Amino acid sequence: MGQKLIFSRSGAFRGEIRPPSDKSLTHRAYMFAAIAKGGTSVIHDPLKGEDCESTLDCLEKLGAKIERVSHEETRVSAIQNWNTTPVTLDCGNSGTTMRLLSGILAGQVGVNATLVGDESLSKRPMGRISAPLLLMGAEIAGATPPVTIHGRQLKSITYESSVASAQVKSAVLLAGLKAEGRTTVTEPALSRDHTERMFNALGVKLIQKANTVLVDGDQSWDSFTFRVPGDISSAAFFAAAAALHPGSQVTFQHLGLNPSRTGILDVLEQMGIRCEIENLDDELGEPVGNVTIQSSEELNPFVIEGDLVPRLIDEIPVLAVLATQCQGETVIRDAKELRVKETDRIAVVSDGLKKMGANVTPTEDGMIIIGPTPLHGATIDSAGDHRIGMSFAIAASIAEGETTILNADAIHSSYPEFEEHFTQLTGQTPLVVNT
Repeated sequence: MGQKLIFSRSGAFRGEIRPPSDKSLTHRAYMFAAIAKGGTSVIHDPLKGEDCESTLDCLEKLGAKIERVSHEETRVSAIQNWNTTPVTLDCGNSGTTMRLLSGILAGQVGVNATLVGDESLSKRPMGRISAPLLLMGAEIAGATPPVTIHGRQLKSITYESSVASAQVKSAVLLAGLKAEGRTTVTEPALSRDHTERMFNALGVKLIQKANTVLVDGDQSWDSFTFRVPGDISSAAFFAAAAALHPGSQVTFQHLGLNPSRTGILDVLEQMGIRCEIENLDDELGEPVGNVTIQSSEELNPFVIEGDLVPRLIDEIPVLAVLATQCQGETVIRDAKELRVKETDRIAVVSDGLKKMGANVTPTEDGMIIIGPTPLHGATIDSAGDHRIGMSFAIAASIAEGETTILNADAIHSSYPEFEEHFTQLTGQTPLVVNT
């Protein structure tokens, strides 16, 4: 059974929310707890979306003990005896689950696992993970899911990735912990560094030089306690809404402010949007704080390219919505990675915005958007992509007439409270229709 959401034009967005906990950090916290050298780790405020539940289910099948104490707390006991019988691990829609687990399992001698996913994940490229792991001596097969892995002893490598991908980098570093010698990963640009920060906080010794990370094998850590920060990629939707609607002001509490993820704040400042940061703190190496976004009378066009792209790759769909209301030409380039996400986001965003009346030209690696243009309601199929569904919900908030988001249940994989927060900030409740 699917779900569709129907949105109408809204007024200003005002208030305070704590966005969903960061999905990437929840995945890593669960996995790092499971492969600790012992003990039980306590994860506070984990994301309860479907993707993170897939990670927990996989870890449990591999031998971890999982205790869901409450909605706000999950405990993960380290795996003492790995499951060495043939096992199928269902990663659902989660590329992070499949790719990082591949790095972990490649070096777990005796493990015999087949990683599968849903229809969307089954189309996503896994060769970028298997290529470096094969160089390390891994027994892994599957250009797309299913991916089969037989754990074995690995050797260290020096690897230059063709893409700036935190998932590729993390998979190789995790495998490197089980490899003999020193493993080196170099990227064309710095991708998200959640894995490196968590390693450092847990006592794993790394050498970091520009876009290169080096890790020695045979390192481990004790169990830990971690409060997962709010997800800036989820906050991006209501940050964009606040920028779009005059008179808006939205504060995001305990928001993750990792510099490799804050590209959206840089773009908002390019546009003339005021961003205030208060109450800075730290969670296991991750900076956090309260962030307030205020609307502006006029939105400047912006350029997304080069090293900025990895710092906001997931926010580009909603930034494209923002670009439709900017005064002039916005250019997004160097973002070909968008074509191999849950959907081809360049094509889906361009087509959807055109249906709503925007002036959008897709390119091989991005989009050119000329604004401002008035938007009108339309029927948009999220195609099972949570970020597409939420981006067009924000577009609907400035469009004349009704906008229907099909397959909207995909939103709950990363933002279970999306409709609740939309209502809290606007006073308007989207119509939910189960189909």
